[in-house]
Amino acid sequence: MPQSLARILVHLVFSTKDRGRILHKNVQPALFADLSGALESLNCPPLKIGGVEDHVHLFFGLSRTMSIADVVKN
Repeated sequence: MPQSLARILVHLVFSTKDRGRILHKNVQPALFADLSGALESLNCPPLKIGGVEDHVHLFFGLSRTMSIADVVKN
């Protein structure tokens, strides 16, 4: 039976408004956990989530049913 296999990995970086340094060390663990849960709910398995005070990095597998634009929107 023919099948199509693909695995698309995405490295998404986004920053705070005006690159404000508002993501302090004490809020990062909760923020990263929330982002991980959001990706899981979209069927986009998170591989690594991190960042610093003014931006966040998300490294995840893209779901076969979602576009990158949809993931960012959600």
